[in-house]
Amino acid sequence: MQCNVHGLSHVAAHWFPVNETFDSLQGEGGFTGTPALFIRMQGCDVGCPWCDTKHTWPRDEARLVSQGEVKAKTALAEGSWAWFDVEQLADVAHDSAARHIVITGGEPCQYDLRQLIGRLQKTGKRVQVETSGTYTPYVGRTAFLTVSPKYHMPGGRKVLERALERADEFKFPVGKRSDIETVLERLQPYSERHGTPIWLQPLSESRTATELCIEAAHRYGWRVSLQTHKFINIR
Repeated sequence: MQCNVHGLSHVAAHWFPVNETFDSLQGEGGFTGTPALFIRMQGCDVGCPWCDTKHTWPRDEARLVSQGEVKAKTALAEGSWAWFDVEQLADVAHDSAARHIVITGGEPCQYDLRQLIGRLQKTGKRVQVETSGTYTPYVGRTAFLTVSPKYHMPGGRKVLERALERADEFKFPVGKRSDIETVLERLQPYSERHGTPIWLQPLSESRTATELCIEAAHRYGWRVSLQTHKFINIR
């Protein structure tokens, strides 16, 4: 099957490269603890050094597998993926008991997601999309958009104002004090204007990063997001 949909932004895609689908709990941000179906897209060119899903970066045709293999995948480091169309992903959603769907990656907003999101919502599910903010988020008005802005990453992509304006929440990785300054300068104005909550996520849950996040949360009224799924050893 040849499906050249990589990088679509203005034309709704019917096929999507999917790395894995699985039921778990949302471990981060405002939906922490919520049972969720995760749909993880393959492909990302942002290049975050600390990324824990680097296996989703390349869309290597040599790693193309069947949908059944993607659904049954258990090894997180696998870079295998399969094409799914909108109806096939709707079937995956229908079979999940979770009422919340997280479309993540990779970078899902390199695709126009509006048709997919609309179809998933018709199954009675709420849809959340997680993005780096470096692509225009074609997600419609009813999806919940989590923007985790990635500035000055090796991929060279720029965070887009239209993504920040559309965000329903910000989730910012913090490793050093200058990251707090970045949040103040670049995200706080949007938060003040739209009431968008800001979550600080300490990189690698290090003591230094966590203390920075806690201090800033107290000072500026922000929140701290921990990767709780890692604490209880689930995906």
